[in-house]
Amino acid sequence: MGRGYPKVSGVLPVALEYATKVISVIVHKIKEYICVVQLHGDVSDEELLRVVKKFVGKIYQRPPLRSSVKRSLRIREIYYIDVLERDGRLVLLRIGCEAGTYARKLCHDIGLLLGVGAHMRELRRTRAGPFKEDESLVRLQDLADALYRWKFEGKDDLLRKYIMPMERAVCELPKIIIRDTAVDAVAHGANLAVPGIVALHEEINVGDRVAVFTVKGELVALGRANMSSNRILEAKKGIAVKISRVIIEPGLYPRAWKSGKKGT
Repeated sequence: MGRGYPKVSGVLPVALEYATKVISVIVHKIKEYICVVQLHGDVSDEELLRVVKKFVGKIYQRPPLRSSVKRSLRIREIYYIDVLERDGRLVLLRIGCEAGTYARKLCHDIGLLLGVGAHMRELRRTRAGPFKEDESLVRLQDLADALYRWKFEGKDDLLRKYIMPMERAVCELPKIIIRDTAVDAVAHGANLAVPGIVALHEEINVGDRVAVFTVKGELVALGRANMSSNRILEAKKGIAVKISRVIIEPGLYPRAWKSGKKGT
């Protein structure tokens, strides 16, 4: 019997309506996998641990033949690899890695360095950005039951439990709180200027991706910091954030800006 494709399951964030605009944030965040690796030969526990540790950090990786992207050499970072269990030639690994890392190729390369060969038998994604299997995983059957309950019983408690607000997707980004008078200008595509800022949450460096919120906690937009947090606190004017993705719908907040202004 041939190896075929490994079994793959786990966390897959799905966005609805306006929330689709924040999917790009999740796509580029850390991923965590639990995978079963089958070694093609016998190695000691000590040798296995020694080789596995060599893959922590930045590695070169070329996508496998069965992939949907160009097979060019690229760099990806492995944040941690833990050997959870071992049963002979079967090894259970926990891998925390940069988005775009091919776990199947990583298992193959571990086998090469061990000198015995290896392939991935099973793969389960346990984390995608801020969404973790033990905290936010919802089965499709659960969602179907929640929809049935809302349609035929008029109760939306399960839908509210299973469908999380899109603000959850950006909870790991630095946050900037803006005035109500600045919201509509940003909603129309204006960059965010210092006078429109009320508060900063977390330290911000130039170039960081940031999330812009209303005072009420509504996600307004995503952008790149044009100033550091210290500079924002000291400055009286200037563009603090260059907006890259508007989330909130224009017109929800009163207009308090003049045409022709590039920042609010």
